[in-house]
Amino acid sequence: MTSSNDPTLRKSEGNLTGFVLQPNGRPRPMSPHLQVWRWHVTMTASILFRVTIGAATVAAAILVAGLGALAFGPDAYATALGLIGSPLGLLVGFGLTVVLFSLLLNGGRHLINDAGQGLTIAPANLLSNIAVWGPVPLAVLFWVLLFASERVSL
Repeated sequence: MTSSNDPTLRKSEGNLTGFVLQPNGRPRPMSPHLQVWRWHVTMTASILFRVTIGAATVAAAILVAGLGALAFGPDAYATALGLIGSPLGLLVGFGLTVVLFSLLLNGGRHLINDAGQGLTIAPANLLSNIAVWGPVPLAVLFWVLLFASERVSL
């Protein structure tokens, strides 16, 4: 039990500094709030990694639908290829390419961190910036190469 003479419970204008009293009268540290913390690139990388995991589920569903179309015969497969080759299908394909590169870059970031490297501020910021900003230019480059090699066309 903490007494009222505890030096960690300094009073500032009648309030406990850095602590809040629970209903049972015991002090606990205040939780940080968005007003206390500033937005940081590592937070963005973490959130985007979770979003891309969800988007990878969409990619898996599209893959299963394509395999189902293949199993239903040539007509169903031709229809699926027509959907994938449409402008909307290419846009979805580009988005899923961004998701793929995001998963690769964020996975690399996690692999480096799990090895105990890149945990100080400067390397963590660098790896997070690469994971946040890298997927779009890599996807654009990939699709430029696809169009240049004439593997994909409108």
